[in-house]
Amino acid sequence: MKQNGLNQYSHVVAIGGGHGLGRVLSALSFLGPKLTGIVTTTDNGGSTGRLRAEKECIAWGDLRNCLTQLAKRPSVGSLMFEYRFGGDCELTGHNLGNLMLMALDELCVRPLDAVNLVRNFLNIDTRLIPMSEEPTHLVALQASGESVFGETDVDRMQDTPIALSLDPQVQATCEACEAIRDADLIILGPGSFLTSIMPPLLLPKIANALAQSKAEVILIDNLTKEPSPIANCGVNNKVDWCHQVLGLKIIDKVLCHADTVYQEDNISYYPLRSAHHIGLHDKRSLADALSLMVTQELSVM
Repeated sequence: MKQNGLNQYSHVVAIGGGHGLGRVLSALSFLGPKLTGIVTTTDNGGSTGRLRAEKECIAWGDLRNCLTQLAKRPSVGSLMFEYRFGGDCELTGHNLGNLMLMALDELCVRPLDAVNLVRNFLNIDTRLIPMSEEPTHLVALQASGESVFGETDVDRMQDTPIALSLDPQVQATCEACEAIRDADLIILGPGSFLTSIMPPLLLPKIANALAQSKAEVILIDNLTKEPSPIANCGVNNKVDWCHQVLGLKIIDKVLCHADTVYQEDNISYYPLRSAHHIGLHDKRSLADALSLMVTQELSVM
């Protein structure tokens, strides 16, 4: 694996939601404590949504997913953390990892302390930080002037929203802002553009930290068209839309999948698809491509 280009960095930060971010963190886990994940906490569906409705807590699902993908396998700890209750009872559909994080949060002073306890339990070196330690929801503004509340309903929208916001407007986790300011390299995605990548960027202190950061920012595009209102937007349109919503130009380069290696302007193409699933990035290929990008070696082979 061509890891030299990434090993030159003392602090790499990846931002996004559970499935995509977890894949990136797992691919780059060889960086150990030099790698930090800043995790979206606005999900309101499934087990996470039920816990949020009952306990008014942050969304634990994406944090759990990242922890699960970083955990060494097989192990009793990882099996426990991934366990989902079946049957027909109040626990049906709940993930044990979500319940463990919520319980630890109630025992600890901060949600971040709960995450760190699980990291230590699962022997994970990579740091994970929730974007905020206060519960909040994603809100999309439609061209008609009507608002759509919550991640689940935002993903069901037919048209691209004209604006996004958080309700309530909460404070970013101070450790997340510090990590961004200190980063040498920042990675966004892959994942749902509106509901996984955008929410952390909507926090003013995170946006401000990105503006202050001297790190290069790379967006990793999805392998397949996502089922969301931004599905028909090309990658350049996504970047432009992101910059317009934030009022801030943050993305320097984009990494996309293609069958051959080539580059067009600020977009690098590389074979990234896993042989096991069309929607999953191959972890080794992802690490290789990022390494080539940051060392400016990506060229036709």
